[in-house]
Amino acid sequence: MPPEFLSAVVLLVLVTDPFGNVPLAVASMRGVPRERRLAVVVRECLIAYAVLLAFLFGGRAFLALLHLSEASLSIAGGVILFLIALRMVFAHPDGVFGDAGGGEPFIVPLAIPAIAGPSALATVMLLASRSPDAMPALVAAVTIAMAATLAVLAAADRVQRWIGDRGVVAMERLMGLVLTALAVEMLLSGVRQFIAQLGR
Repeated sequence: MPPEFLSAVVLLVLVTDPFGNVPLAVASMRGVPRERRLAVVVRECLIAYAVLLAFLFGGRAFLALLHLSEASLSIAGGVILFLIALRMVFAHPDGVFGDAGGGEPFIVPLAIPAIAGPSALATVMLLASRSPDAMPALVAAVTIAMAATLAVLAAADRVQRWIGDRGVVAMERLMGLVLTALAVEMLLSGVRQFIAQLGR
């Protein structure tokens, strides 16, 4: 397995944050009948998957349309990742992406922004702009990350009961710590590219 592919999978799993979304999934589906919850989770994950693939394939055209460079995307993505990582490490009253409303979730808040949030969208665009010739591998990476997210969120009730509230918080903070390092690396990469462009 190429290290770049493994790195993309790990990064996408971190930015979609399945364990961090367990409390949100449980809270947002309290009013949903138990027998319907799996269907709702599958639907939300499919919506998020479609959005991520759209940004993966259309990301370069989107950047060209807005005249954005890879360096600016890398720096912006790093900033967004860093802010979300801070909210994962240092608990926020509204959670990582904000609180959920009542009723059955549809697109918001599970599909967007919990799974396919700004950091995930920026990440897939950045991966596509860095490796335009590796799209099949990137699609596979997004698919694996979404499969992992679906597996965790489908078992959200059991996961929360099994590891407890403290375990969910600990898992989210651990993922936030790793994501902080990845965000700093993304920022440094963007700064290096910007400095290289100035030297041309």
